[in-house]
Amino acid sequence: MEFKTIAEMFLNVTKTYPDKTLFTEKVNGEWVGDKGSEIYEMVKNASFGLAAVGIQPKDNVAILSSNCRRWAYSDYAIATRGASSVTVYPTLIPKQVQYIVSHSDSKLLFAQDQSQMDKIMEIKSQCPELDTIVYFDDSLSYDDENIISFTELMEKGKAFQASDSAYDYETEALKATPDDILTLIYTSGTTGNPKGVMLTHGNLVSNIKAANARLGISDEDVFLSFLPLSHSFERLGDYVGTHAGANITYAESMDKVIDNLKEVEPTVAMSVPRLYEKMYAGVQAKFAAGSFIKRKIAGWAVKTGFEYVEARNSGTISPKLAKKMKRAEKLVFSKVQALLGSRFKMFASGGAPLAADIGSFFDAAGIKILEGYGLSETSPVITLNPPSDYRFGTVGPVIDGVEIKLADDGEILSRGPHIMKGYYKDEAGTREAISEDGWFHTGDIGVIDDGYLRITDRKKNIIVTAGGKNIAPAPMEGALIMNKYFEQALVMGDRRKFISAILVPNFVELSAWATENNFSDTSPAALVEDPKIYDMLMGEVEKVMENFSSYEAVKKIMLLPKEFNIEDGTLTPTLKIKKRVVEERYKNEIDALYE
Repeated sequence: MEFKTIAEMFLNVTKTYPDKTLFTEKVNGEWVGDKGSEIYEMVKNASFGLAAVGIQPKDNVAILSSNCRRWAYSDYAIATRGASSVTVYPTLIPKQVQYIVSHSDSKLLFAQDQSQMDKIMEIKSQCPELDTIVYFDDSLSYDDENIISFTELMEKGKAFQASDSAYDYETEALKATPDDILTLIYTSGTTGNPKGVMLTHGNLVSNIKAANARLGISDEDVFLSFLPLSHSFERLGDYVGTHAGANITYAESMDKVIDNLKEVEPTVAMSVPRLYEKMYAGVQAKFAAGSFIKRKIAGWAVKTGFEYVEARNSGTISPKLAKKMKRAEKLVFSKVQALLGSRFKMFASGGAPLAADIGSFFDAAGIKILEGYGLSETSPVITLNPPSDYRFGTVGPVIDGVEIKLADDGEILSRGPHIMKGYYKDEAGTREAISEDGWFHTGDIGVIDDGYLRITDRKKNIIVTAGGKNIAPAPMEGALIMNKYFEQALVMGDRRKFISAILVPNFVELSAWATENNFSDTSPAALVEDPKIYDMLMGEVEKVMENFSSYEAVKKIMLLPKEFNIEDGTLTPTLKIKKRVVEERYKNEIDALYE
């Protein structure tokens, strides 16, 4: 179907699929969903409701919520009103929420539940433009005419329709143009205040069409949505599914993703490498916990799988290898496939580099992971591996309509219809990011091989040692977390004499090792302080570092008793380690490593 704006896309899809369940979530233990015609009415009423409370085209309206049906319906109500959505991560603390709501001049805010309402009530007085708050949880109640439920908003919309027969919903919805701002997405910067990325309807429409030309999503697909919709990656994925008439099912939470995969049996999901790393570690732990015979069979199957993937990619599969692979699938890989349900077709991966060995492992198990690349400023997709020719260790070739080139220092530059309009209220930042001839500076370093892009690291993450050596930490961090004893890794050494690393151990594996070796206290706090544990883990690090040059190799490590996480500010909402935050928090301990 043809469409030029997200508003037009919404109208087309709900009319094309009036009787199909398009959005689903779990309520009181049961999966429930809404059909296209039902969604159309709810969004129409909510859009009229926005008009009733004074929201005008081009106004900014914030959404503070985890993924759910009403997140999507609010988004489409805002778009069909001609306003712009401001997406706010539900994990942010009140001070951070206040900055985004105030900086964006948001006039209305959608909040999910009591916890999000508590944040808003704390900072509401500091947001001068914020007039109205709409909460999704109908069980809440506030004695304030400007704080209403989503149901009440729809009722106001119905009354507004009845009182103004000249106002036609679809006529108003189709007034939006490709150049109008659809959304402001505030980047989760590691330092300072986030920047508001202005993305137009045209930006997202170009990305939806080009991404689906690569992926081939249809109305038979089912998406499991669990990355935050506040971020451009999941938002784009859900739009791609919706525009194709697919079903979007919202996971209960990140903690329930594996359970939900089995229940929903989706065909497609979007994720960041952290999920695959955890799944891989879990599978490896199950292998390791088996009997000697089972461990041998698992090891043989994985080796066979890697051989098969390599032979398939080069077109040299022998009858003998094909027979071995069938046996490996029956004995081992079928159990890995069962984790995702019987219908699963592919993962789209982004946000950070995926270790090639992890991609190959899942590929051997018949689970396709298509790695792509992009940023919020690029709507977000720039490159994406095609399902028919995906290459691990790369993020694929450019999608239709997109250009890339490498600057003299290796920085990736991109140009095309996907590039943001600019940063909200930040002309200087916009000029710095986008050149006069339209090239956006990504800040990432990469190489292009046979049309496939490979990311080597963030430009600002490149370590320059005291000896003048340039080192990209990402490959070392990726290699470290492939070791079963390490859960997270942060490599450091800028302007230092040698490279060091902060490591979070995999405490399941480490505790098991400690128990076997008669340690009396196997708690995380005790383990990371034990010199014998340090020596053992340093030995594991040295094994990993055998594949790197001597000046790159990690010489000293620091162990932490708990994982980096979103709540304490050490992870971004897309699960990337905030390097500067961590280095500032542990400055004294890091300095001690170099004394």
